Amino acid sequence: QNEEKWDFVLVSDIHEMGSEKEIKRKKFLDELSKKGFTIKKIEDTKLFYGVRAPQHIFWKYQRLLKNPNSRQQNDQDVPVTTRIRVVHFILQNTVTSDLEKLHDLMKKKVFEAAFPLHKKEEIREMLKKKWARWRVLFKEQPIEQIRCYFGEKVALYFAWLGWYTYLLIFAALAGLATVAAGATVFSSSQVSKEICDANSTIMCPLCDQNCSFWVLSDTCTYAKVTHMIDNEATVVFAMFMAIWATVFLELWKRERANVATSWDLYGWDEEEEELALQLINNPQHEPRLYQHSYFRSTIVLILSLLMIMVLIGIAHALVIYRAVAMALFTQSQVNLLSQHADTIAVMTGAVLHYITIVIMTKVNWHVALFLCNLEKPRTFSQRENNFTVKIFLFQFFTNFSSLIYIAFFLGRINGHPGHYVRIAGHWRLEECHPSGCITDLFIQMAVIMVLKQTISNIMEYLIPLISHQLRKKKKRPKKRSLMLGEEEVAEDPCKRQWLNNYELNEVNVFSLFNEYLEIVIQYSFTTIFVAAFPLAPLLALINNVIEIHLDAIKMMRLRRRMVPRKAKDIGIWLQVLEAIGILAVIGNGLVIAITSDFIPVQVYKYMYSPCTRENHTSMDCSTGYINNSLSIFHIKDFEPHTKVLPEFKGKQIKECRYRDYRNADDYTYTVQFWHIFAARLAFLILFEHVALCVKLIAAWYIPDVPQKVKNKILTAKHSNLRNELSTAEYSTEV
Repeated sequence: QNEEKWDFVLVSDIHEMGSEKEIKRKKFLDELSKKGFTIKKIEDTKLFYGVRAPQHIFWKYQRLLKNPNSRQQNDQDVPVTTRIRVVHFILQNTVTSDLEKLHDLMKKKVFEAAFPLHKKEEIREMLKKKWARWRVLFKEQPIEQIRCYFGEKVALYFAWLGWYTYLLIFAALAGLATVAAGATVFSSSQVSKEICDANSTIMCPLCDQNCSFWVLSDTCTYAKVTHMIDNEATVVFAMFMAIWATVFLELWKRERANVATSWDLYGWDEEEEELALQLINNPQHEPRLYQHSYFRSTIVLILSLLMIMVLIGIAHALVIYRAVAMALFTQSQVNLLSQHADTIAVMTGAVLHYITIVIMTKVNWHVALFLCNLEKPRTFSQRENNFTVKIFLFQFFTNFSSLIYIAFFLGRINGHPGHYVRIAGHWRLEECHPSGCITDLFIQMAVIMVLKQTISNIMEYLIPLISHQLRKKKKRPKKRSLMLGEEEVAEDPCKRQWLNNYELNEVNVFSLFNEYLEIVIQYSFTTIFVAAFPLAPLLALINNVIEIHLDAIKMMRLRRRMVPRKAKDIGIWLQVLEAIGILAVIGNGLVIAITSDFIPVQVYKYMYSPCTRENHTSMDCSTGYINNSLSIFHIKDFEPHTKVLPEFKGKQIKECRYRDYRNADDYTYTVQFWHIFAARLAFLILFEHVALCVKLIAAWYIPDVPQKVKNKILTAKHSNLRNELSTAEYSTEV
């Protein structure tokens, strides 16, 4: 039975005898045989080669990595994950006489696939039963068993995702409480009432051609929705999320320290392991020394900046689309389009934004890989780190450029009636929704998060499932009917197992990377603009509960086995998450200071409301805010090409209102505008400094490594030194 345990399977097409591909394949297999590998060949529609490494390779591995008892260990004591990892490294770094590696041979179609096997073993059946199925959706993950089957890197991903999902419960509850407070406590706010009662407030037209005046009370429903997310509770929630992001990371560091200690990974060094594997594969190996080229770095930096500019350009294209769509929808003969032109423009813009995200994700991937190849990183982990930083930067601008425009520029650079800023001198830049700019950001966030999570998860599950079914149908040959008197030849037991594994979807070195990237981008959505969309943590929580088991099902049932990799933390992703935490403080501070109406309302209450002039204890101090926040425009000052009917509901209109703080005579900014501007700036500085100070205090207050872990390491060091001393004294006496 021991003979039938295979570490890896290589798959090849059946090539003609004496062909170039057949010769290259034989050369590679001969190199493996020289290293002591056992190779078994099975022929079906493809050629399958089972590969098993000799035991002395693992003795060397354990000896080099400071396990002196390795000589006494037998084949059963080497963990399967270690066997696969070592064999994978040797396969990838075996060089033929033509100076070709397995990677080159796969490019030339000499080999089609190389993969470790999913075997019918107890741990796999346990994971399929208790982890990779929908029935156990709310059960705790068996992290230790995941580690024993997939290795530390995959286990750490699921431990981190589980921890993040658990802490999202508190963020989701806080978000729900914020929305509930907005819907109850703040729903009957004075600002909403004034908008709903403004039957006589005539607003300026929203477009240049065929648009009529309209009444402010038409936006009553939107005003209530806006105030549900734009109130005092949102400020508290934004501060809470800044602290939550810090606490999440600090608690994860503690959790990671516990895990790394229990898995005996604290002393493990990735570079040392790679050097050991290189020496096992080739005793004459010389290490590749560290190098740095300022020329290469400059080229990569310039190309990265160019790519970021392209992504920002795409965001500008979306802005132009919304401006043009707004103009076309308002002139439409369809009532539904003309009456809700602004909302439809925002909704279709959000869908278009989602489509650009999907397309540009693939482009970003290829560009980031190209830039990594230019840098020529020394090791695989260095390459992975460089790639992570680049792809995250590109994905961040792809996902957030449009949101940044809506949050901080929409409605602030479009001019005013009689002097609008225009695209190509024709189309007006769009304005914020009449009920406030935060509504546009809320809609955009909601559409992108819902679309991104639902469509992505459906595609993530269906594509591998359909692909697996198609591969099964395509690869399985029909059974040959037996001739009379002919006995059926017993099938090799390995053949069915190897075929079943081959029919699964292939995995690559970036399979786990994709999962990390998806969740980190989601974490960005959940924290950076959460003040505009308090339901983001709830959507993230629902997504993650599904995501954990979706990933489990894919890994266990639909994909080939991933090559286990060792790791003691989540790597550079931790620095990425810390950077997002700082961006979250800045982003939410800007949303409240600039996008929200929170500051203008507070300035009005304390400087311009009736409360400042008279002692009205019973009066709401925001009374009159809406009238105060609207400027007056004389319709005689409209631009010549603006076609507006001067009559509205049988009345002759001489002036209309618009959202801004401008004088009625020369349309310059009022003193109140500058008061609000100063207050916004002061709030932003105060909010960010307080939030960052609280983050620093939280980071200091919660130690990265628990005391019991520190004490365990200290005791182990002391014990090792005492044993060394005893051994030295004994040697001296002898």
